[in-house]
Amino acid sequence: MTDNSPDMNQVHVFFHEDMLKHNNGYGVFDTFEDPGFLDVLEPHPENADRIRNIRSILQRGPIAPFITWHEGRPCEIESLERFHTPEYIKELIDADSAGGEIICAGTRLHPGSWAAALLAAGSAQQAMQYLLDGHGQLAYALVRPPGHHAQPTQADGYCFLNNAGIAVELAVHQGCKRVVVLDIDVHYGNGTAEGFYSRKDVYTISLHMNHGSWGPSHPQTGLTDECGEGLV
Repeated sequence: MTDNSPDMNQVHVFFHEDMLKHNNGYGVFDTFEDPGFLDVLEPHPENADRIRNIRSILQRGPIAPFITWHEGRPCEIESLERFHTPEYIKELIDADSAGGEIICAGTRLHPGSWAAALLAAGSAQQAMQYLLDGHGQLAYALVRPPGHHAQPTQADGYCFLNNAGIAVELAVHQGCKRVVVLDIDVHYGNGTAEGFYSRKDVYTISLHMNHGSWGPSHPQTGLTDECGEGLV
């Protein structure tokens, strides 16, 4: 029997305006640096305008009638620590208390970034919870900072908290026996894969270009030999 209730025919989008307050500023690509001889500095690749444009498409584009909006809420620390280590979470909290710092290459915690990261993780959790509660079939967390490079113990690639990983842990915590994560991006979803590398209850699939490791924060290669240990 098909459920034709309004909830089932909508895409439920979870978003909060304060995620736009994470401001990476300007520089040369993602360096946060001004070399002193450029008339125009570039906005950091991970900037609020990306999300503003996605939001405007959802609000005014052809699928607008099929969108239901929900306000995101910040994630609780307890939920973060299902995916991330307490030591790493403390590192981020301390960086926020100190007014921000560069966590790794290209990834800086600015004033307002931690609150935005909590909203991003919380919105992803809400989207998952909405489906777990049977309210709909499609949920989308429109969030930033992004998350799929964040590993259990470190930030990477503009990501502080692994939003998808935290949402998956919620599903497992509430009784889901198997969860599949499909990550489609130009870059390897290394953080999500790392978090579930030895797990039998979560299967991660990443479709990405062949870019290899890019430094200490991203030791994973994304090659086919990184196939996990949980299914062996």
